[in-house]
Amino acid sequence: MNTTTLKGEGQEIGGSLKEAAGKAIGDNGLASEGFADRIAGSGKQVIGALTDALSDPQTLFDKAKTFARERPYATAALVGVLGLATFNTLRGK
Repeated sequence: MNTTTLKGEGQEIGGSLKEAAGKAIGDNGLASEGFADRIAGSGKQVIGALTDALSDPQTLFDKAKTFARERPYATAALVGVLGLATFNTLRGK
């Protein structure tokens, strides 16, 4: 876990609190601002997770290999879903 992930978690929690406060007092602007902060915090968490995953690609590949060995049917299903999604995207549906 890196600082980007931690900042994202903090921003998401703050956004949730701000959104709840806005709804409680009937301030739609504050609730909307809290929602936006929550979404931005989630985005920062994703960026932090990607940064962690890409900082050591060998670890990511090792985890993928371990998953494929331990769960071959789930791996086949995942590959099938990704293949169908790619096919549908390329054909325009």
